[in-house]
Amino acid sequence: MEEQMLILEKFEEAAEIVKQVTLETKLIFSEFLSAQTGNRVYLKPENMQFTGAYKVRGAYYKMSTLSEEERQKGLITASAGNHAQGVAYAAKRYGVKATIVMPTTTPLMKVNRTKSYGAEVVLYGDVYDEACAKAYELADEHGYTFIHPFDDLAVATGQGTIAMEIVKELPLVDYILVPIGGGGLATGVSVLAKLLNPKIKVIGVEPAGANCMQASLEADKVTTLPKVNTIADGTAVKTPGSKLFPYIKENLDDIITVEDKELVVAFLDMVENHKMVVENSGLLTVAALKHLDVKDKKVVSILSGGNMDVITMSSVVQQGLIMRDRIFTVSVLLPDKPGELCRVSGVIAGIDGNVIKLEHNQFVSINRNAAVELRITMEAFGTEHKNQIIAALEKGGYQPKLTPTVI
Repeated sequence: MEEQMLILEKFEEAAEIVKQVTLETKLIFSEFLSAQTGNRVYLKPENMQFTGAYKVRGAYYKMSTLSEEERQKGLITASAGNHAQGVAYAAKRYGVKATIVMPTTTPLMKVNRTKSYGAEVVLYGDVYDEACAKAYELADEHGYTFIHPFDDLAVATGQGTIAMEIVKELPLVDYILVPIGGGGLATGVSVLAKLLNPKIKVIGVEPAGANCMQASLEADKVTTLPKVNTIADGTAVKTPGSKLFPYIKENLDDIITVEDKELVVAFLDMVENHKMVVENSGLLTVAALKHLDVKDKKVVSILSGGNMDVITMSSVVQQGLIMRDRIFTVSVLLPDKPGELCRVSGVIAGIDGNVIKLEHNQFVSINRNAAVELRITMEAFGTEHKNQIIAALEKGGYQPKLTPTVI
């Protein structure tokens, strides 16, 4: 029964059961993030699981609590991707049918990975909440057993096994940062962390454009957002779990919200410094480190998943490079005569700028002999180098104007 979940005995049971479907994700000490924040920062890389995310823990443990009859009816769930893969993989291990309803906006990689585990995928709705309503409808129609992605105490118990692994490996952990979508992971981790050591602070992290749990805590009741808008698709939830909310109120110490632009920078940090691909929802806890107003503490950031499609990855990398002034665009006016383009490129090359795109517009002025526009997109080493290139162009007699970069 659900009311028997979220107790130490069940967490211990779940910890043994999920070992059948999980890889050991040992903590990784981050010298880079530690130096940036003044804390000892460790990463819990759940992005390295078989299914690319922690969600298989809750899905598999939930299935272990079902009767054989309930499993044989067929399983159904709704998910933006990671829970979908967790249920599909767990169902395959149990040898039962799984149907997954996913929002139409779900990255293609997550859809294909879910199908690869043998599940039937139904694409419906723009956000998770709409997909979930459809999944309940199909469950009623076909008699399937519904496995909720977060608002289920058995699922939350399975997710909470992460906290047991963290505390076993780092007994004196001070802070655990955990992403929040609907609240399943945050519930399991915060409840178990407090059971193991009440001194541990558990901080939830939400995207600013989908802060349903923060809104609910402020209102002191489960609150539905009118809309969600975030690149962190795995945590783009309008309404948090009603069964979970009392546990969150009691055990979560605080919530930090993160803007999408911070996730872009965090992605580059993880790729460049840890050689790891972490999806936007998984990066919430990395971005939140800069908002944590403490020093000299042992902090664990849970990287909840790494399922990012290459198109999204490409976009995030490009935006990150632009935000860090490693790619920028300037517009200069020059006479339309032979040699001018060569002279401009010579100025840029002389200070180690690398041109990656040129746009030559002869129609910026009615007198093109007096001026044509040249838009130059180039690579730099960072803000200081960018400013040096601009200064060199000014010294060369040009008047460069920064313009939006479109790659």
